[in-house]
Amino acid sequence: MKKVPTLDIRRYDTDRDAFVAELGAAYREFGFCCISGHGIPRERIDGAYDAFLRFFALPTEAKMKYHVPGGGGARGYTPFKVETAKDSQHPDLKEFWHVGREIPRDSKFADVMAPNVWPAEVPDFQEFGYGLYEALDQLGTRVLRALALHIGEPEHFFDDKTDVGNSILRPIHYPPLTQENIPNVRAGAHEDINFITLLVGASAEGLEVLTREGEWLPITTEGDAIVVNIGDMLQRLTNHVYPSTTHRVTNPQNDNARKPRYSVPFFLHPNPDVVLDVLPSCVSAENPSRYAEPITAHEYLQQRLREIKLI
Repeated sequence: MKKVPTLDIRRYDTDRDAFVAELGAAYREFGFCCISGHGIPRERIDGAYDAFLRFFALPTEAKMKYHVPGGGGARGYTPFKVETAKDSQHPDLKEFWHVGREIPRDSKFADVMAPNVWPAEVPDFQEFGYGLYEALDQLGTRVLRALALHIGEPEHFFDDKTDVGNSILRPIHYPPLTQENIPNVRAGAHEDINFITLLVGASAEGLEVLTREGEWLPITTEGDAIVVNIGDMLQRLTNHVYPSTTHRVTNPQNDNARKPRYSVPFFLHPNPDVVLDVLPSCVSAENPSRYAEPITAHEYLQQRLREIKLI
């Protein structure tokens, strides 16, 4: 059976050409790759998970204090059964929290990037949550440098397009499954909206990727590996050279169905004013441009958030 490869990102510094070629091949084939050797300390990841679990264990009325009505879930808490995968009949069986980028409130993006809210009941939530945000943001920048080289762009091509990106860290809690909610998958089949997504650890099996052949391929990580996949914005920018692959979170077929599942994806977004216009380096006779009209990253995000019923 095919398997999404795991590549050690330290090879970017020691064996760059081969690493870039292997990484590019993995993304062209699967839209997914597992990245090891990233150097994010285990204590930082475990500390963040611990803080997030303590928040999700709070009573509903305490969590709802951090729900921002009309905010589209951009910051703070989003309760169960709100987000719905595009074209899905059922809402996803999850609750989540959004941590965004800290920017000066006089920034030109202040009107589209709200300030963070932090739960007073979990005093170290901010320290661990934002620490993990920054670590994954830096790792994402390194992955994007390798992806830029693979398509013939300069190494730092993406740096100034993501340095104030509207990126989101999303701790998710999927509750134990009961008879009433069994018909749904925990998260419906979908593609991500952003440039790339970095997924840190998942406490139970369930993540599956749709291959080109139409088969669902389970993804499990080993050691410190982080799953990194392409989102629709990067697919559009690269004219589908890097595909944004459909994936889902299924219900475990064993006792893990009766356990909660936690995962923490980091959605790395471009800066809101970046124009998603097909790169000339990704257009050829075999792959003509698929998009006539450019669109800004912010406009694209709003369009997609409406589709998944967050706004």
